[in-house]
Amino acid sequence: MEDQQYRGSYIAGFELFEKSLNGESASPLHAVRREAIARFASVGFPTVRHEEWRFTNVAPIARTAFAPVLRYDGAGVTRQVLNRVGSADGDPFMVVFVNGFWSEEFSRSAGLPAGVRIESLASALARRDEVVLSRLGSLVAAGENGFTALNTAFLREGAVITVEDRVILERPIQVVFLSRPSAEPHASYPRVLVTAGRESRLSLIETYASVSEGVYFDDAVTEVVLGEGAVVEHDRLQIESTQAFHIATMAVRQERGSNFSSNAVSLGGAIARNTVTAVLAGEGCECTLNGLTLAAGTQLIDNHTVIDHAAPHCTSHELYKSILDGKSRGVFNGKIFVRAGAQKTDAKQTNKTILLSADATINTKPQLEIFADDVKCTHGATVGQLNEEQLFYLRARGIGEEEARDMLTFAFAADVVSRIHAAPFRDQLDRLLRARLQAGRIATES
Repeated sequence: MEDQQYRGSYIAGFELFEKSLNGESASPLHAVRREAIARFASVGFPTVRHEEWRFTNVAPIARTAFAPVLRYDGAGVTRQVLNRVGSADGDPFMVVFVNGFWSEEFSRSAGLPAGVRIESLASALARRDEVVLSRLGSLVAAGENGFTALNTAFLREGAVITVEDRVILERPIQVVFLSRPSAEPHASYPRVLVTAGRESRLSLIETYASVSEGVYFDDAVTEVVLGEGAVVEHDRLQIESTQAFHIATMAVRQERGSNFSSNAVSLGGAIARNTVTAVLAGEGCECTLNGLTLAAGTQLIDNHTVIDHAAPHCTSHELYKSILDGKSRGVFNGKIFVRAGAQKTDAKQTNKTILLSADATINTKPQLEIFADDVKCTHGATVGQLNEEQLFYLRARGIGEEEARDMLTFAFAADVVSRIHAAPFRDQLDRLLRARLQAGRIATES
């Protein structure tokens, strides 16, 4: 009965959403939306009975009636707020969304070079852009699970970024999804669609943050397509409210000789789940996935990754680190899949976790599935506490215990932070982590 009740709340929300579309319900895309909500009504949210979700109980999301946001409201959002979560230096092109809606007021994309387009998804859908319509959902299926079904059902707004063949974009593009909590819990369904043409180059920063503490739900989907020889540098920062829920799915497809590298940092969310799937579809691809999780209190942060070596002579590197305090929980499930025929694959996966509390836990599951015989693949996972000998060494030199712990904790995190591509963003994150550690916290303010 409870299961049917929560599904019914989303179906009722979809009916309100439908009425707000002002005639769009006759468009071909809306048939896709209807199919997606029907799919959600059929499957609901994943449960701990599903193998891929057995350590992540999303019942708190299911039990809350999150209403869809139907219109833009930028009240309470200021440039000062954005400077706290955005890249204040380095002058990136910036696209800002507030509760899932494009903000003309705070976005800045003037001066884009020829061959680069940043566009509101709503605008592209309104003019029925056939290229955009054909690419949406090409990597993330609406029926993959209840979350992707909901994102597709409420598909309306997001960022469309296109870099044409052989265009080198010198300045990064930052996409900021800013949530403004309200009295009633709301849900946003961000979407990002990135196409990098042949031999192009792009630096992309995704940021998910909150104006203030509060309960809300972000259900985000990002699709990235790399043409032959393209290079995409991707950085992602999730600093949502510690009362919020954040479910994110990113899918990447790489063609011959392309290079995709991503650094994802997760600090916020009562429950946060990041699923990343990269398909190396052409020979000679290189893929790097790095991640850092800092959690405290009762936070749960789950990272699921799949690197699919579908072609020969490809290389992948993966490093995920977690720092867990209080009664927080972490999950890492990383799979390297090497298909038959993907000879000369070189893949390395590493997962490391520091537990700062006896009550913190991590469930880690590195996996290799190999169907080719001429490959070099390694994986490993370690779980431990701060090194007592290193603590003693620092304290013997007059450094206080808390400061020494902060220094060692930051050094552990810095291995991922130092890999972030955009220098202003890297420096900003460096300061954020140091401030939180120095204050005796490793998560967003409670």
